[in-house]
Parts: sequence; C-alpha cells; structure tokens
Amino acid sequence: WQSLESLIKQTSDIPAEVLAKDEDFWEAIRGGYKLKPDYINLENGYYCFLPQEILEKQIEHIREVNYQGSYYMRTVQWDNKKKMAAKLAELAGCLPEELVITRNTTESLDLVIGGVHWKEGDEAVMAEQDYGSMLNMFKLMEKKHGVVNKIISVPNHPASDDEIVNLYANAITSKTRLLMVCHMINITGQILPVRKICDMAHSKGVEVLVDGAHAFAHINFSIPDLGCDYYGASLHKWLSVPLGAGILYVKKGNASHVWPLLASGVTDQNDIGWLNQIGTHPVHTDLTIADSIDFYLKIGRDRKESRLRYLQSYWTSKVRNLPHIEVNTPADPARHCGIGNVGVKGMKPQVLADTLLKNYKIYTVAIDGAGVHGCRITPNLYTTTKELDTFVEALKKLG
Repeated sequence: WQSLESLIKQTSDIPAEVLAKDEDFWEAIRGGYKLKPDYINLENGYYCFLPQEILEKQIEHIREVNYQGSYYMRTVQWDNKKKMAAKLAELAGCLPEELVITRNTTESLDLVIGGVHWKEGDEAVMAEQDYGSMLNMFKLMEKKHGVVNKIISVPNHPASDDEIVNLYANAITSKTRLLMVCHMINITGQILPVRKICDMAHSKGVEVLVDGAHAFAHINFSIPDLGCDYYGASLHKWLSVPLGAGILYVKKGNASHVWPLLASGVTDQNDIGWLNQIGTHPVHTDLTIADSIDFYLKIGRDRKESRLRYLQSYWTSKVRNLPHIEVNTPADPARHCGIGNVGVKGMKPQVLADTLLKNYKIYTVAIDGAGVHGCRITPNLYTTTKELDTFVEALKKLG
C-alpha cells in the first residue's frame, strides 16, 4: 500500500475524468482487495466489502476492544463514537450536532417515519421505487396512526427535472406531513433532483426525508446543500465500512419533531442524541469508520465518482442501443453514476441473473417490480473494463 500511496501522489495533477480511464492506476487499486475467483462480482451495491487495508484495521480494533473489555465500554466508548460521528459530519458537510451513527439506512429512515407526530388523516408522499423496508414502515403507520400514503412512480427515463418534481408536487395536499425521496434509486441508480424537490416541498410546508443509502461516498455532495430535513445512509455500502453502521442527519432544530425509536438517557428533545439509543453494539465497527474515511479520501472523492461513472457508461454505451436490450438507467450523466440496470427482452430478471452466474460466472441481482425489470449492476473500484467486456459479450449472446 505504500506503493499505492506513491502512485496516488504521482497522479495528483491528473484530472479525475482522465484518471478514470487509466486502467493501470485502477489495477493498482484492485491489488488492495482480496477477490473471490469464482465469479465477477457486479453486486457491490448491497455490501461494498472492505479492501485489505481497512479489514486489517478492523481486526486490530476488534482485538483492542476485546482486550480492554468493559473498561473500554465504560470509559472511552462514547467519546470515540462522537469522534467518528464528527468525522462523518465533516465528510457530509454538516454540523457535528446534526449527525449520529446508526446501524443502517433502514434504522435511520424508519426512525423518522415511525417518529413523526402523526395524526389520523395525515398524508405521506413516496415512490413505488423506494426501498421496501421504508414502504413497509409507511404501511405500518397507516395501520397504527391512520396515515394516508400517496405513492407516485418515477419514470426510468425522465424528460426533465421538472417532470419528476411535478410528480411529487401533484401528490401533495394540505394534509401532507412528510415526503420521502431517494437521492439515488437503489434499483436503477437514477439520481433524483433532490434540492428541487426539497425546495418545492418546503414551499408547501412539507418536511423531506431523503434515502441516501447509495449516494453517500458514491457521489460527491454536501447534505445541507440538498436542503432536506432528514437524511439516512448506510456506511457498509459505498464507504466500505464494516457491516453495522449507518448515519442519520437531522437538520438543526428538527430533532424535537421526531419521537425516538428507543428511549434514550438524553432528555433534551432538541439534542439529536435523544434519537440515538441503540444499546450495546459492535463498537469496533465505529472505530473502523475513521479508517474507511481515510481510504476514501486517499483515493479522492472526485476520482471515485468519476471512475464509477466511467465504468457504468463504459458498459451501458455498448448495449444501450441493442434491439434485445433494455437499459433501465438514464443515459444523461447527470442522472447516474456507478449503478446501472439492464434487462434482456423476453427474459425474466431472475432467469437472466441465474444465466449470467451459471454460464458466464458473473454475479448480479435480479430486480423485477416497480416498473424495473432487469439485473442491477454495481461495480466497485476494483472492477476492470475487461470484466465489463465479459459482461457485455454475455448480454450480446443472450439476444
């Protein structure tokens, strides 16, 4: 890894968009991962496993916490957690008092959905392309509090930002309390115009909850610039933190708008800490967050985003116009990054996924619903264009 650090230093003057196409550079990055040889892994969206550098740090933290035992838990556990949260807040561009570490996106978003001070007849707006766990939580609120859920459908290939904004705007009424929107739709990779949606919703007196599970440490942005009220993300995805960590951003002044999921020792309802009770948990995961952030910043935010966008465009551009192929991700570079979704006409998504694995040793995940029928393709920094060439050739043969 010392040679990698030297390589990064040597390439510091190369624009990110140019370096994105330098296979020798990314081959060096690939050398830091231990890869299973059984298949080409194009399903990193669920869990972006750790490069060896971070994995070794995690193991060190596990050993140290185990060595100290209760002494660690009763002395520095919470101070260290706050330090990690502060590092994440800096990465997110928000205030330290606006962000806490949770266990994953589901916990973060469901905490807000379940914690709103709902009254019977209140309305919530969301999309059928949102993640199932969140949609299920809204269904629970419907049963528990009488919330009315207004569900729109986001087109896979929108003509403009206004088309999307208007879909959400037309679903809002005087009874709407909360609007949930994906920063990046998990099944297609489409990036939504979150700032415009937030501005529209706020003009109508509606708070906005953003699902950023696939955007955080994938594309370069600042949470406050989005203008949202709440933002949740998982760190085990694009930041390559060990399993068991996520973030919840609550805009300063909004903590009192939400009831906690679990009772906390914090009594000040304006303190985000009152929402952050999760009990005893794997604290070594918290410690590894700093190592993952260091790795991410060493690679470079813009470099990572540019490489992931290049990889997606690399393969989609080769199959998008084939008559038997349906690409479910927008072609506009402003509407995508590393995630893509592709289907073969006349072939069920699960059959496509099974065929890719069995016949071509390519691992993906099938998506079949919410207007999306295909396999989600999520490469990582270690993915090579040669691997994507194999994938493209497989798609061509499946016509």
